[in-house]
Amino acid sequence: MAASVSDNFSAAAAPVLVIAGTDSSGGAGLVRDVQVITELGARASCVVTAVTAQTNSEVVTSYALAPGLVRQQLRAALRANDVRAIKIGMLGTGANVRAVLDELLDSSDIPIILDPVLCSSSGATLLDPEGERLLRDQLLRRSTLVTPNLIEAGVLLDEPIAKDEGEQATQAEKLLRFGSVGVLLKGGHGTDGDSVDVLATRTGPPLLFRAKRLDVTMRGTGCALSSAIAALMASGMPMELACQRAKTYVHDKLRGLAI
Repeated sequence: MAASVSDNFSAAAAPVLVIAGTDSSGGAGLVRDVQVITELGARASCVVTAVTAQTNSEVVTSYALAPGLVRQQLRAALRANDVRAIKIGMLGTGANVRAVLDELLDSSDIPIILDPVLCSSSGATLLDPEGERLLRDQLLRRSTLVTPNLIEAGVLLDEPIAKDEGEQATQAEKLLRFGSVGVLLKGGHGTDGDSVDVLATRTGPPLLFRAKRLDVTMRGTGCALSSAIAALMASGMPMELACQRAKTYVHDKLRGLAI
């Protein structure tokens, strides 16, 4: 049903700016971001923050670009395009987090979807300690929606990883204290029969988006989800509906692999 997401609500070539790192394997990062945004009918422009050498099972090494170059890319991209949404992924260093913060000061009306990339699934560190502090203390409150997984939420809150839906909802609401409009706490790393994503906002109780957990893996699901949300919000889709549609999109991709 991936096609139904774009059929029912086309992103109509809305420009989406992606700020993230590259992945040489093509499974995650900018490659996955652009693929998803394009598939949903939007148009992607990119700011490269880091270059990584990855296989399908590990990050071999990573190299963060100079913050001056990140600034120049971001400044040029915003001048060249009528950007309707911004997706932020891997930033790599505190200097790059600062560069992004400085250049986005005049973009307060653009939805920002932050996927807080702190480490890889194989355990490699992808954001240095200064970057983690700046992300927590400043970038979260500059974001419209933050999409951490269970591990990232535990790190940001300095708490154990949520073990059930109740703890997951509590942590999602706690993350709102850092200042974003919404928090979508993803449950893909859980072990229950259903994969549950919890959306916490300031306007009501948390919402649960539920899908059957599939016995299949795909790298870059976090990148895909946040990029899908950005593509849909770029054309004006409300955040709640964009999160729901994006989860369906990713689940259908996984289901296709399971067939």
